[in-house]
Amino acid sequence: MNYGYHSPSLELKLNEEDEIERYPIQLYSFIANQAEIIDKNILEIGSGRGGGASFIARYLHPKSITGIDISKDAIELCSKIYNIPNLNFIVGDAENIPFVDNSYDILINVESSHCYGDMKKFLNESYRVLKPGGFFLFCDFRTKSSIQELYDQFSNSDLQFINRVDITDNILSGLDNLSSYREKHIDESVPLFLRKIFKTYAGIKGTEIYNAFSSGSMTYICAILKK
Repeated sequence: MNYGYHSPSLELKLNEEDEIERYPIQLYSFIANQAEIIDKNILEIGSGRGGGASFIARYLHPKSITGIDISKDAIELCSKIYNIPNLNFIVGDAENIPFVDNSYDILINVESSHCYGDMKKFLNESYRVLKPGGFFLFCDFRTKSSIQELYDQFSNSDLQFINRVDITDNILSGLDNLSSYREKHIDESVPLFLRKIFKTYAGIKGTEIYNAFSSGSMTYICAILKK
């Protein structure tokens, strides 16, 4: 789902079947609880395999949550896996969101924006589909040399840049807790010649991405913006 989040002050009560994804779920819980979710219409941009949207739908009681992702395969997978009344998924581009103006109370974007070609378009589209007074809840990583550019993009957008929090230490702690399970799963499931790539992608302890967070050359932030 994501790199995971751990804090001694955040220990969620999860259903047994969700324990395996505790730390990635805790990242969603942390970001989603930066605004009032209950009875709101939520849009997740870059929903991936849908686990985060499923958590929000089942635990945080929104009126509805829609996940969009540019990958048709990911959306087809989500549609097969999840059968939750207030949750749905459709194919959609973060830089051309397929909804009318002022559609959603809250937008959530988790560990996805670093893949986008044009952050300005993404932020413009996010502003457009948010209702007045709606919140944009964001978390993702950037290199140390490009983190200020991200903050400038937030400040120069039509959204009000309310707050930012460096959560790199929490992400590292999440990865520390996840690494053993993820490495074992990759060793058992992935051909030998692909394992290094998979382990790097998963952020396993000792890989390039983990070491970048540990050394400070990569920063992971949570940000709250508002229309």
